[in-house]
Amino acid sequence: MNAELLGDAHLDELSISDTAVPARDGYQIPVRIYKPINSPNGTGHPLAILFHGGGFCLGGLENEELLSRKLATALKCVVVNVDYRLAPEHPFPAGVNDAWDVVKWAASNAGTPALPAADPTAGFLVGGVSAGANLSAVVGTLARDSHLSPPLTGLILSVPPVLNGYDPPAAYAASLRSFDQNAAAPVLNREAVDTYFGAYAPERDSPLFNLYSERQPVSRAGLPPVYVQVCGLDPLRDEALVFERELRTEYGTPTKLQLYPGMPHSFWTFFPQLQASKKWIRDTLDGVEWLLETGRKEAS
Repeated sequence: MNAELLGDAHLDELSISDTAVPARDGYQIPVRIYKPINSPNGTGHPLAILFHGGGFCLGGLENEELLSRKLATALKCVVVNVDYRLAPEHPFPAGVNDAWDVVKWAASNAGTPALPAADPTAGFLVGGVSAGANLSAVVGTLARDSHLSPPLTGLILSVPPVLNGYDPPAAYAASLRSFDQNAAAPVLNREAVDTYFGAYAPERDSPLFNLYSERQPVSRAGLPPVYVQVCGLDPLRDEALVFERELRTEYGTPTKLQLYPGMPHSFWTFFPQLQASKKWIRDTLDGVEWLLETGRKEAS
């Protein structure tokens, strides 16, 4: 847990419990549930599901402990923090299958003893950082195509990979320069990207990984409102910018874009002492609040 940024996410304001969600193959997916102790006027809370980063290979429940607590205390969300299976022991599509299985479980069990006090009609968000943002974006398309009920109302995409950077679609190639420009960037460089994707071993044209595949196209229209965070010194920068711009200008999807010029990938994780890292958590809470408000407007 990142104590530097944890701040006032007090344990006495929360109920935290660990459980497991059954996956399609019988595996039990560990999840941690954070619930505000007091419900306003007896009503249910918005539901947020978080997927951690780590290149599909690293990380666990501790990665999103900070944001989970902050969302539960500051915005009164019920949060499901997901420990999906990791490569190389569990390569593609294990991680995205786990993510989707948890979202379907949450939609079915919200407000029941399995997931008490959660009310997806008050807000149903899915989000993550880096690899977790990829899972979230893909889950957004799966939820749309399967007519998930209740529907998702927002996506939190922090430094997301959304396409195959090794073979970008020709129509976007001129706008996708950061994969090469930031090949030697701190925190996440091209060598690290190669290692992570080599271990995850996605089918690089699969819509379960690549939202811009020309061989297996997937629609990017009809997604819920999206909050996107982008770091300037990140190999993944430009694909996130292309995605946000396309959603906003071509499909009319409400978006909120947060830029961190000159900062490396997921900098708040590695440099929590920076003022920019403290600003990041404030920005994230503001962005999630925007998603909740926008989702309510879209539903009305």
